[in-house]
Amino acid sequence: MSLMRRVPKRGFKNPFAKEFVPVNLTMLTVFADQDVIAVEDLIRKGIVKNIKDGVKILGNGKIERAVTVKAHKFSKSAREKIEKAGGTCEVLEP
Repeated sequence: MSLMRRVPKRGFKNPFAKEFVPVNLTMLTVFADQDVIAVEDLIRKGIVKNIKDGVKILGNGKIERAVTVKAHKFSKSAREKIEKAGGTCEVLEP
């Protein structure tokens, strides 16, 4: 019998956990002349393919335009960078 079958399986995966699709601020630079960035726009541009339980905006990168971003969740650093650039963050309901 192989070692893989002899070793007991351990761990637990929560079937009720919410899984969000991460989107970095560097991916939002595709939207040059748009004031409002919604989840539908991310799907149209090919940044997000499957929404799963929602979209979370992460703070990796820079944003230099005042834009309104609509997503399900925002990291603390992403919210700070967007608001520092003069934009706003709108939280969508799941």
